[in-house]
Amino acid sequence: MTEHTPHPYYPLDLILDHYVPNTYSMADTLTLLFATFGTIAVGSIALSYQKRNTTIRGFGNQLTFLWFVMCGFIHLFLEGYFGVYHRTLAGDQHPLAQVWKEYSLSDSRYLSSDSFVLIMERITAFAWGPLAFFIAYTMYYNRPARHIAQLIISLGQIYGCVLYYATTMVEGSPHCDPHPYYYYFYFGFFNIFWMIVPSILMHNSVKNLYRAMKVAVATEAEATKVKKSK
Repeated sequence: MTEHTPHPYYPLDLILDHYVPNTYSMADTLTLLFATFGTIAVGSIALSYQKRNTTIRGFGNQLTFLWFVMCGFIHLFLEGYFGVYHRTLAGDQHPLAQVWKEYSLSDSRYLSSDSFVLIMERITAFAWGPLAFFIAYTMYYNRPARHIAQLIISLGQIYGCVLYYATTMVEGSPHCDPHPYYYYFYFGFFNIFWMIVPSILMHNSVKNLYRAMKVAVATEAEATKVKKSK
């Protein structure tokens, strides 16, 4: 009988013969992750504060700017790392790989190169990542393309997150460690933001685009009326 490399992931019969345990502890990994997020957040807030009286007015817009800068970094660099190195991730000791190996306790599909997760993450990384940075740019410089791009990325994030949850939950979540910490905190809490925040931003973009179209239609009707009266 062939013996395979032991690992802590579910399902327990998952074969990961290239798996190597993390050199970082869970506490070290989460500290590294949140310290990086904190640094990005501080930098984003500092940038948005410079524009508080011009293009990024109000606390809500500053939070939105922070959201898209954070999304850009997470999508392009963290998820992009998975998209490129997914085949060797289980045996990789790069700090980003160790973050993924820790998160994979809640979803082992990241270590088995699951086709759905791979395609979804590559789209997220290489389409939504640059688009998130573009939206932050449009907010910083008050460009009119903001709400078109914001609507597109928000819809994509919600759609991807729904499919991400559904494709494993419909099977009874066999890829997830059943421990509440991993299932509800890693799998649930870490991902639910990409359903809640994009829903709010979609509503905001629809309102702004509707208002702009209403003004455009009224302006066009008035111009037509003036033209006919001549």
